[in-house]
Amino acid sequence: MSSGQKPHWRLLSPLLLLLAVLPGSLVAATGGTITYRKVFKSSYPEFVEIKIDESGAGTWDIHQLDEEPDGQPLQVSSSLAQRIFSLAAQLHYFDKANLDVHRKIANLGEKTFRYDKGGVSHQATFNYTLSTPANQLLDIFEALAIEMEDLSALQRAMKFDRLGVNEAVQRIETDYNRKVIPEPEKLLPVLDQLAADSQYLDIARQRARALAEKIRNPK
Repeated sequence: MSSGQKPHWRLLSPLLLLLAVLPGSLVAATGGTITYRKVFKSSYPEFVEIKIDESGAGTWDIHQLDEEPDGQPLQVSSSLAQRIFSLAAQLHYFDKANLDVHRKIANLGEKTFRYDKGGVSHQATFNYTLSTPANQLLDIFEALAIEMEDLSALQRAMKFDRLGVNEAVQRIETDYNRKVIPEPEKLLPVLDQLAADSQYLDIARQRARALAEKIRNPK
């Protein structure tokens, strides 16, 4: 094509034409998002919602139903994000998924998995399921909720209730020993901050220091 000629749009492939005319933000917005939501009235917490995209970025929100939503940013490792999306793929991204056992059992809370990508959404809601990948996915999200709740409780105690800091660290230690915290290394910055700050009780600082050491050097 000579310098004086204009490009002929009919010669471009449909994909190239689409990339040429779409804003960059729309072209980039191709990743999917998986949302886990649990509503369980008269329990604590009554509402849990965690959203994760394919990069591991997302949000979390845990509150009682009479409280205002307060979503907070969340970042999980790429390996955990891949695990989440792999399990969702085994469930066909919840397209026409019938996960509930449909039997009369105790109310364990209404749980929903939702997949969103490019204007397409699929979701499945259940009280109890026998599906192995669904239960594995449920365990991951429930563990993330515990991790975020433990971290939030410690941060609140450090800010508003110094006498309650040791109890908050002890709760994290208990959950760590139970192996229900999926990415304990994300707790290290707060534990290190606590261990180094003399305004808190020595017992809390020592417990935080010991827990940080266990996380860094697991047996």
